[in-house]
Amino acid sequence: MQQQAAMVSEGILLGMGNPLLDITAVVDQEFLDKYDIKLNNAILAEEKHVPMYKEMSSKYNVEYTAGGATQNSIRVAQWLLQVPGATSYMGCIGKDMFGEEMKKNSKLAGVNVHYYEDESAPTGTCAVCVVGGERSLVANLSAANCYKSEHLKRPENWALVERAKYIYIAGFFLTVSPDSIQLVAEHAAANNKVFGMNLSAPFICEFFKDAQEKVLPYMDFVFGNETEARTFSKVHGWATENVEEIAVKISQWPKASGTYKRITVITQGADAVVVAEDGKTKLFPVIPLPKEKLVDTNGAGDAFVGGFLSQLVQEKPIEQCVKAGCYAANVIIQRSGCTYPEKPDFH
Repeated sequence: MQQQAAMVSEGILLGMGNPLLDITAVVDQEFLDKYDIKLNNAILAEEKHVPMYKEMSSKYNVEYTAGGATQNSIRVAQWLLQVPGATSYMGCIGKDMFGEEMKKNSKLAGVNVHYYEDESAPTGTCAVCVVGGERSLVANLSAANCYKSEHLKRPENWALVERAKYIYIAGFFLTVSPDSIQLVAEHAAANNKVFGMNLSAPFICEFFKDAQEKVLPYMDFVFGNETEARTFSKVHGWATENVEEIAVKISQWPKASGTYKRITVITQGADAVVVAEDGKTKLFPVIPLPKEKLVDTNGAGDAFVGGFLSQLVQEKPIEQCVKAGCYAANVIIQRSGCTYPEKPDFH
């Protein structure tokens, strides 16, 4: 443990994204149909979804947990590292009870958070609708949508960027502050730092294609799941549904800096994790879980990335990174929301 603490400097890993309060409930198919929601998907709330948040809390048994894809990954990495302040995080919350809750939550988790607090918008929420252990996400960004690069440029915040050696941002942040992502991506390339992003959701690959493409050359690591990978392939006219082929093609996309080769990591639920580098793929089986032990899949992909990053920042081999990712995801899917026991049991 001492040796690990020595390697893991303060603020070695930085995340930026949309901090959301997850409102989780086990619902039914009728509820999904009513609001036109599909399982294993993530969307932004539209007008028609507004009433669902109230309906969920009145009709079902709801749980509130700190969420948001990047924040989940950072908290999981922090949990596995067990070195206080090893990770930092930025995003925008509202000045309200939910925001205060989020701050308290993150501090307890040991993450060094620098939230931008918006005066006018409430803290963002994400409805997590669970049916048969599968989840569907409907995010109402509110304050999370108000993040500005001005906040990032403030000396006390830019210091987090300077200090970090690894930076991770979920694709969801492309809808909020692409200019913040660009600043950080360029900084990473100029300073030989490792920059990773996530495909995050089919709608990001489809409707934020240009923003995603602009920053793709800077990505040293691209994470995603099989559905997102296939959507990415379709959007780019690649005429293949083969996840291994797609992973290779993403890894071969031109790079802004030659310091690191790009590695693509695609999870496939209960199927093997695909890792593509140097034009080749490797498959890593996940830890099998009997169906009756599955609570919900919410945060599984985020947890995988968090586990992966916790080893990457310690310069461990890719096998070890994937192993930690699978461990973290396995823990998270046996609990409600992206939560974990007090101490990890990963070796």
